[in-house]
Amino acid sequence: MPKVLITGCSSGFGLAIAQKFLNGGWDVVATMRVPRSDLFAANARLEILPLDVTSADSIAKAVQAAGQIDALVNNAGVGMLNVLEGTELSKIRELFETNVFGAMATTKAVLPQMRSRRSGVIINVSSAVTLRPLPALSLYSASKAALNAFTESLAIEAALFGIRAKLVLPGSAPTTEFGKNAVARMGREIPEPYEAFVGDYLARLRSGTEVTTASDVAEAVWRSATEINTPMKIPAGADAQSWFREAGHSPA
Repeated sequence: MPKVLITGCSSGFGLAIAQKFLNGGWDVVATMRVPRSDLFAANARLEILPLDVTSADSIAKAVQAAGQIDALVNNAGVGMLNVLEGTELSKIRELFETNVFGAMATTKAVLPQMRSRRSGVIINVSSAVTLRPLPALSLYSASKAALNAFTESLAIEAALFGIRAKLVLPGSAPTTEFGKNAVARMGREIPEPYEAFVGDYLARLRSGTEVTTASDVAEAVWRSATEINTPMKIPAGADAQSWFREAGHSPA
């Protein structure tokens, strides 16, 4: 059976992606910073490993323990809702450390074995916010835009060795732990001149009827891994699909 390694499986998208691949008959290596066996039903095809994408040592140990990896899903990420002026530079660096450098480091660790077999797929979970400018998301959007650019160029390099690189672009998911944590990370740091504007924006964001679910993202990742001719970029969720079309892309 093919094997997939997925980062950030403790909740939300990662948990749903892991379950999707288990249901599809794949061997699954579900990784998270602090392993939790209670998240899944017992399954002989499931292995749960610790992996912190900001630690080179942690990545190396997880990749070695996993063995052959046919698909890598870089799902681990952190959200941030705030304006630039209200955000410490240290927090911006933390954001990029996980969302960009973490995905790069994990990909770098897996590429040699895929290259030697001349097969494999790398799927990076980005965000549909990269399709349109949105307030209070400039920093998060920048980190995901960097991930997009990295993946698009990686796809050309990797194709030399029969490896595919794909992007999944989820829309807004306010009910997941990811969405809640993004708001929590904002805390009380919004500068007073921006408070009314950001508050109004968040209220409109929460009132939207089109949102993305974890199952939407899991389905898009599954398609990217199992369907050879899928587009490089796949929007996940009704809102993401709308933004995708508005940005001039053909339906994925």
